[in-house]
Amino acid sequence: MITLLRRLRPLIKKELLTLFRDPKSRIVLIAPPLLQLFIFSFAATLEVKNISIVLLNEDAGKHSLELIHRIAASPSFKEINFAKNLNEFKQAIDEQTAVAGVQIQQNFSRTIDGGGSGNLQIIMDGRRSNASQIVNAYIADMVGRYADEISADRGAPPKKINILERNWFNQNLLYIWYTIPSLVTILSMLIALVITSLSVARERELGTFDQILVSPLLPHEILIGKTIPAVIVALLEGLLIWTCGVLVFQVPFNGSFLLLVLYMAFFVMSVVGVGLFISSISKTQQQTILGTFIFMVPVVTLSGYASPIENMPEWLQYTTWFNPLMHALIVIKGLFLKGLTFKEIWPNLWPLWIITAFCLTFANRAFGKRLG
Repeated sequence: MITLLRRLRPLIKKELLTLFRDPKSRIVLIAPPLLQLFIFSFAATLEVKNISIVLLNEDAGKHSLELIHRIAASPSFKEINFAKNLNEFKQAIDEQTAVAGVQIQQNFSRTIDGGGSGNLQIIMDGRRSNASQIVNAYIADMVGRYADEISADRGAPPKKINILERNWFNQNLLYIWYTIPSLVTILSMLIALVITSLSVARERELGTFDQILVSPLLPHEILIGKTIPAVIVALLEGLLIWTCGVLVFQVPFNGSFLLLVLYMAFFVMSVVGVGLFISSISKTQQQTILGTFIFMVPVVTLSGYASPIENMPEWLQYTTWFNPLMHALIVIKGLFLKGLTFKEIWPNLWPLWIITAFCLTFANRAFGKRLG
């Protein structure tokens, strides 16, 4: 092992110097991930806040006014527009100036005072399905609470079932506590893919690839020499993002730092194998960038980051087992919020070993053919 490291030391040193010698390369490795961290932390969120809605009140009774006051007092609604007629009400939805519209029909208050059920219509913008569902839940909750108060004032029996809600691991449902741990893995994967996929193609374009061919190193040694620098840099990038998440964004980290480093190392190695394979079959850097993009999109889509895996077709759920990012998201979020132990991360650790062995073996064969 020591002899192998001595043989690989010049190649590892060359790879690191290639990455960090040029000031522009240093900026590219550090600035974009941090910029993406801050952008995605605030922009890539499923939280629905600062909502604009439109109201059409055709009743003007006390109950309709009370509901309007409650909606206006909610911190979730930023802007409330009042429509004078159905045309303005429809136009607000059509032009996307409002996510939802609430129409309080005539005789709403009179019907309630008479012991009946008032009619309230909520029109949602189906083009923004996620936001519409959440806004609908907000408004329905307000209406339900007000209906309970009216029943209590009339002496109706109280509800027999009380629901007490409690959110484990993220009590206030802060979406940034979900985003930051996910970005630790996604951005580390991006850096590992870019570094490894561009390594061989860059040397082909610069004409330095022939120098590696005449070196005494064997194909698998060249592969290892290009793997180690990528793993080191991607791991450091991940730890840098982790540091920003804990210190800047105040996301709690309840797990073991050593377990984090261990798991991130195996995760990065599994991704590096894919990057080396892309690099070995590409002749230009443009081809490697295209190959990286083709790989990144389905991997992120099938990781469970944007949509739950349980919502996917059953046959597609099985394919996610071969996705290293899926396993990494489960473990890293668990280390942040739950403080997982080694025993608990083991079910998502040994699949990475299989994925890493397969990717590096496949990359080694492709690499050897290119060298041959």
